[in-house]
Amino acid sequence: MKKHKRKKENGGFGSNENGCVRESDCGRKHKLTVIHQALIRDPVDIETLRTAAASRGGLLTDELRRKVWPKLLNINVYDLPHKPGRDVRENHKDYNQVLLDVRRSMKRFPKGMPAAERAVLQEQLIDIILEVLKRNPQLHYYQGYHDVAVTLLLVVGERMAIAMLDTLSNFHLRDFMDPTMDSTKHILNYLMPILEQVDAELHDFMIRAEVGTIFALSWLITWYGHVLSEFKHTLRLYDFFLASHPLMPIYLAATIVLHREKEVKQTECDMAMVHHLLSRIPPDLPYELLIGQAQELFEQYPPSLLAKRAALQSHKSLSISSFQAFHLSTLHQRPDSVLQRITRAQGSTTSRHGLEASLPTARGQLWREGNRMMKMAVWGLSATLGAAVFAVAQTAMDWGPDLVLQLF
Repeated sequence: MKKHKRKKENGGFGSNENGCVRESDCGRKHKLTVIHQALIRDPVDIETLRTAAASRGGLLTDELRRKVWPKLLNINVYDLPHKPGRDVRENHKDYNQVLLDVRRSMKRFPKGMPAAERAVLQEQLIDIILEVLKRNPQLHYYQGYHDVAVTLLLVVGERMAIAMLDTLSNFHLRDFMDPTMDSTKHILNYLMPILEQVDAELHDFMIRAEVGTIFALSWLITWYGHVLSEFKHTLRLYDFFLASHPLMPIYLAATIVLHREKEVKQTECDMAMVHHLLSRIPPDLPYELLIGQAQELFEQYPPSLLAKRAALQSHKSLSISSFQAFHLSTLHQRPDSVLQRITRAQGSTTSRHGLEASLPTARGQLWREGNRMMKMAVWGLSATLGAAVFAVAQTAMDWGPDLVLQLF
């Protein structure tokens, strides 16, 4: 049996002219300093930001995420889209489905949030999704898309969420937004070859069980936002994925399966039994360790190597093929202080946004302090929503038989 040599838990955020080595040595304060220095460089030091986002602890705070996430996606915070108008819902082909998905995901909101505030947040989420789809008629809504949207909304506010979701939809999530599920199945098909490279015995067991890869569908298309019980873990993974190749979620899926190797092999070799086990992610996974292992797997078995397999040669992934150009496009960004001066010099009416207007403050404080409804209007309050899949049975119940049939 071929075994993967696993390194120690991911604890470092690289080394460059900033002098940063490992977080265990530098400490949290030094990491904050390194991130700040990378943000004010001209051009912005994107590689340091990517390394920091992927390393142990990620971006540490939502305040830093509001500064770094836009840079990772090459978004100018002083040139954001306006809030959607009422017309965004008019005659939109996806309105009814989006409305249904958002309405039945109330359990994803923070506990104790008043119903009136939750209703406002749901309306914002609906508008964000429809606005991005309106801007990109080539994209097709999928159930689980709103799990990604609400994570962004909760952290960065309404206008920035539109900009980020727009970019992600055209790059990282692009394969999930085709009219059919062929491209999504293609991405899922990378999972078994990774497992085969690392643990042939586990791979063969899953092949005999005929479990397939559908258990990882909701992990992939929601960036794990639907299946994790604690929002802090979702944020940590979003830091990682935003700084990584579009296939990194599938590499993380491989590390989760490998981490549960003993459980899987001790399960009856039956499709239903193995699927039931794998489709439920344990609440106590060592995420930092798994993130480090996913990075290691990506380096040892890159997509280009896996794609040589016959099953992966017949389909071209838009997310993969466009990633190199997208990566290069992020390397020449000006720091926010420069962008602000340029915007002011141009007399832009949108310059007030920056990192001040329409951004949420700390979660929880948004709806516990002061005039709650006014703060929602000004800062774009948000909350965690979600509605993807846990298992095949839930998929059929929640998403409808038509979508499930496309998977087989």
